Amino acid sequence: MDNNDILIRLRYALEIKNKEMAEIFKLGEVDVTVPEVIKILTKTDEFDSENDDQIKCNNSMLDSFLNGFIIHKRGKQELKLGQSDTPEQSIKKSANMNNLLLKKVKIALALTTEDMLDIFKNAGITVTKGELGALLRKEGHKNYKECGDKYARNFLKGLAIEYRE
Repeated sequence: MDNNDILIRLRYALEIKNKEMAEIFKLGEVDVTVPEVIKILTKTDEFDSENDDQIKCNNSMLDSFLNGFIIHKRGKQELKLGQSDTPEQSIKKSANMNNLLLKKVKIALALTTEDMLDIFKNAGITVTKGELGALLRKEGHKNYKECGDKYARNFLKGLAIEYRE
């Protein structure tokens, strides 16, 4: 699942308007206009890779959107002594964006582990607490598990069921 698809599914699941998407990108310190948001959210066929109507969302852009989403939902965090005012970039070259998606949406929506397990259950997939903990761990931890597209897709599907009904 690519980053554009993640944004499309997240927008649908949480009923986020285009203007709100642009504001969230700005909170994440990426300037995106409403027409550009529409181009980011345009679905394309894999066969039509030369489509000029789509803007490709890279890992940095998705990370900034998710940071902005946290600020949008929870407010700007108060600075502690010696802390910078820019959010820490949490992506690396090898970062799995699906793991990042789970972590940051959990933070933004203030979901508990039980809430996340219910969201997965609504999507028709059974995830244990241990598996979920492994997906939410920091990369490099001995119990870290990479989040596959199946988990991310079902998480977004479960969010849609939870928040759209």
